[in-house]
Amino acid sequence: MIRTRLAAAAALATVAALTLSACSSGGDPLAAGGGESAPADSIVIGSADFPESQLLATIYAQALTAAGVEATTRLNIGSREVYMPALLDGSINMLPEYTGATLSYLTKGDAGVSSSTDVAAALEKALPEGITMLTPSEAQDSDVLAVSKDTAAKYNLKTIEDLKPYAAEMVLGGPPEWPTRHEGVQGLQEVYGLTFKEFKALDVGGPLTIAALANGQIQAADMYSTSPAMKDFVALEDNLNLFPAQNIVPILAADKKTEKVAEVLDKVSAALTTADLIEMNAKLDDQQSLDDVAAAWISAHDLG
Repeated sequence: MIRTRLAAAAALATVAALTLSACSSGGDPLAAGGGESAPADSIVIGSADFPESQLLATIYAQALTAAGVEATTRLNIGSREVYMPALLDGSINMLPEYTGATLSYLTKGDAGVSSSTDVAAALEKALPEGITMLTPSEAQDSDVLAVSKDTAAKYNLKTIEDLKPYAAEMVLGGPPEWPTRHEGVQGLQEVYGLTFKEFKALDVGGPLTIAALANGQIQAADMYSTSPAMKDFVALEDNLNLFPAQNIVPILAADKKTEKVAEVLDKVSAALTTADLIEMNAKLDDQQSLDDVAAAWISAHDLG
C-alpha cells in the first residue's frame, strides 16, 4: 500500500534527523552546506555514492549552467537514507534518481507495479510534499536477463519469453539470493514459465558473471543494463515486466521547478539513452573524469 505524502515526508524527516546528525564532518558532502537552503536562483544537485549517479548529477548540472542557471553539485552523499532527507531539508535541491528504486524506498517495497508508465505514475503520487519529478528518461539502469550475442543469434532471442523452448537446456547465473526472489528465479518461472537446467550462484553482474557468460559456463545471466560489459552481450526485452522499471528521472524541490529548469532537464533526459550510459560508464572505468565525460556527452547532443 502506497504511503500518503505526509506519511512519507514524516518518515523521511525522522531518518534525516537520525542519519544526518550521525554524519562526521570529515568528507561529508553535506557538511559545507550546513543544512542551509541554496539561494532562490540556484540549484544544488546531489548524487548517490556510485559513479553513474555522480555522472548524471554532473551532466544535469553542466546543462543547467550552460543555459544560464546557477547549478552546483554535492556528489557522493551516500544512500537514499541520507540523500533523500537532504532533499527534504534543503541541503540539496535535486537528485538524478531511478524510478523503481525510489518508489520502492518510499513505499517500503509495496508498490506492486513494474512497467515504466505505471512505476512513474506511482512514484509521482508517492513523492513527499514539496518534492516533484520531471519527465523520466527512456534510459534505464535496471536488472536485465542477458545472453551472449552468439546465443541470441543461435536461438533468435529478442525477449525473455523467447527463451521458453530453450531454458531447460541452459544454465542461469546470478547473485546467490536470486533463487528466492520474485525478481529472479521465482519470477522467471511464475511470469515467463522458464525452468532452467541449473542455477549457478555468482556475483551481482560482476566479473564472475561476466566471465561465465562470455566463456559459456552459463547461457543467461542477471546483469545491469548500463554495465560497460553489456556492449558485448544482448539484453533480452522484459516484455512481461518482471523487473521493475528503473528509468532515470530528476526529482527536485518543487520551489526550484521553473519553466527554464524543467525545459533544460527534460531535454537532457530525452536525449539520454541506456547505450549512452554503457559508453560513459566504460569511460569512467578507464579513469576519465566525471567532468570530461559529462562535457563530451553534452557537446555531442548540443545541450551546452
